Amino acid sequence: MRADARKNRDHLLAVAGTAISEQGVDVSLRDIARRADVGLATLLRHFPTRETLLDALLHTSFDELTAKAGALETDDSPGDALVSWLRDCVGWTTEYQGVIVLMAAAIEDPESALHASAVTVRAAGARLLTRAQAAGTARSDIDGDDMFALVMALGWVGDQRSLAPRADHLFDIVAGAILTGTASGDAEGRTPPSHP
Repeated sequence: MRADARKNRDHLLAVAGTAISEQGVDVSLRDIARRADVGLATLLRHFPTRETLLDALLHTSFDELTAKAGALETDDSPGDALVSWLRDCVGWTTEYQGVIVLMAAAIEDPESALHASAVTVRAAGARLLTRAQAAGTARSDIDGDDMFALVMALGWVGDQRSLAPRADHLFDIVAGAILTGTASGDAEGRTPPSHP
């Protein structure tokens, strides 16, 4: 890719990232083009669909989550490693409102531009889960698909304004249910809050 074309593409991604952070993944592509001071045809030449735009925008985050999972595979505490990665993964899902719905759909649709990235992230988390299960620190009756669904559910909670204040507490409950013999709040050095 020529330097000027890459510069234009990077500019479109930066503008799209801001727009999606502010308005969610359903923001109009026309609005993104307007904000970037280009025509819609220019945006579509670089990113023919909303999903190709999102895949390009989110690719770095997917790579970072996958790399972090790989680094955590050597952690001395497989349970803590799993919880740490889950927390980062759930935190990432709330960066762009509505991305959870697209990710959940993409995992089932091999034709989706987001499919390969979603499958890679799911597999990275599944390896951490399997490692924690082998160490006896995670329940044996869940698999990578279950864990991915839990990440999606917790991400959805974070997207809901009325539920967002409870997101951390709910994460601790779910993570504690995945682990055996310890709650994630304890694993993170915190005691889960008590509620009346």
